[in-house]
Order: sequence, then C-alpha cells, then structure tokens
Amino acid sequence: MRARLASMTTNLESLFAASVDSNADDEHDPEGQTIAYERSQFEALIQGARDRLAGIEAGLLRLEQGSYGICEVCHQPIPAARLDARPTARTCIQHASRIPD
Repeated sequence: MRARLASMTTNLESLFAASVDSNADDEHDPEGQTIAYERSQFEALIQGARDRLAGIEAGLLRLEQGSYGICEVCHQPIPAARLDARPTARTCIQHASRIPD
C-alpha cells in the first residue's frame, strides 16, 4: 500500500512538472481540461490510498490494544463476516452509520 501511494504521488508530481510550461487556461486550452481532470483523478486516488492506509494502521493499533473487533459504540463483538468483508470496521453493522470505517 505504501509503495502504491508513493508511486501515485510520483506520478502526480510528474504530471505537475510536465505541465509547468503549459498554458494553464483550462477554459481556452483544449488540453487544459484533460490536464485538470488527470490532476484531480490522481489527487482523489492518492487521498483514497491515504485513507485506506490510515484505516489499516488504526486497525493494527486496535489489534495491539486488544480492542480490534469490538464495536466502538456498543462495545459488543463485531461479527466475523463484517470483519472479513471490511477488516478496518470500527463498529458493528447496527452502528456503522455513526462512525465511518
């Protein structure tokens, strides 16, 4: 996950470097919208990877502390099927809308 995040960050930096000398006027430059779209897409992918990594690291911390698999709202065990589907789950299904995973 960290390698993927580093690769995407490098790709975004390359895209920024390649567009330094280009016309930044997205409205009038036919390539401008494509460049803006690619930047936005990379930024969204990078943020998603950062969020997933943070969720994994938080899950590992809960595992170390002995609270992994326990709902943070009702303090009951999270069903194994939910943890299989969503290993970073912090709540049982009943309380999933209260705390985002």
